[in-house]
Amino acid sequence: MEEIAGAAAPAAPGVVICECFARDGLQHETTLIPAEAKIAMIDRIADCGFRRIEITSFAHPKHVPQFADAEAVLKGVRRRPGVLFKATCPNPQAVQRALAAQQGGWGPEEISLLVSASEGHTTRNLRRTRQEQWQNIAEMAALARDAFVMVGTISVAFDCPFDGPTSAERVLEDARRFADLGVTRIAIGDTIGSATPPRVRDLIGWLHGALPTATFIAHFHDSRGTGIANTLAAIEAGLTHADTALGGTGGHPAKIAYGEGFTGNTGTEDLVTALAAMGFDTGLNLGAVRAAGLEAERLLGRVLHSRTLRMAEASSA
Repeated sequence: MEEIAGAAAPAAPGVVICECFARDGLQHETTLIPAEAKIAMIDRIADCGFRRIEITSFAHPKHVPQFADAEAVLKGVRRRPGVLFKATCPNPQAVQRALAAQQGGWGPEEISLLVSASEGHTTRNLRRTRQEQWQNIAEMAALARDAFVMVGTISVAFDCPFDGPTSAERVLEDARRFADLGVTRIAIGDTIGSATPPRVRDLIGWLHGALPTATFIAHFHDSRGTGIANTLAAIEAGLTHADTALGGTGGHPAKIAYGEGFTGNTGTEDLVTALAAMGFDTGLNLGAVRAAGLEAERLLGRVLHSRTLRMAEASSA
């Protein structure tokens, strides 16, 4: 069809960013952040326009002391129309805690469930076999089915640090198992940051074709500095959802030899800046996102990994 002179170009499809600083970003921080500071930070994040925010985990405090205050944080955050708060649930006991919080009127709207696509990572990270973990997932999904939006995360979807490359067939197998349990939001995790844009485009295109009813989510780490490139490749392949964290925080701690050094998440400030330049609508206030990134640095007491925050500093000098 001939283009009409002066007609506006069609709007680029929207991209929903889930901000993960308050959970994935903080999980391995050695300094425990007070609940009041987390609540204030989550409110600041919500002010940016995020519609999905990962805010805590129901992991046992003995294993992850950072989230011993999960209930206090959930009680303290201000609820907003159209904003979904997500909590991670590693086991059925965690889902029971989420249900109790919901019954109290302050539970999360979303919960996330985790599997690893490799046996080696499952054994070392979850301390059980894949079969045992899928039994856990089935029990968790049955408990949560009518209460929450469920998000299934597939870790090491591209490569495992113990077992090597992950086959696309294994990732699809896990995605289908999630879908069969009623979990149709499925995050594809590049846990060690080893993916490349061509591999991302191939996997996402294949998953979309094989499981068109699922909503896939890009959750890519930045070990090789390619987190943004891989996330953009996933979006160009059709994804409308991505997970990021302010300042590129999170991932596995340095003492675990995953990836090739830094293993934080794709940085929110930088990805949102790139998407805005490409014409994608995220519904986010870019200035507020950058201000939240500066607050994240203040809260953690160190310079984080956002390039665009440094760019803003240089332009104002």
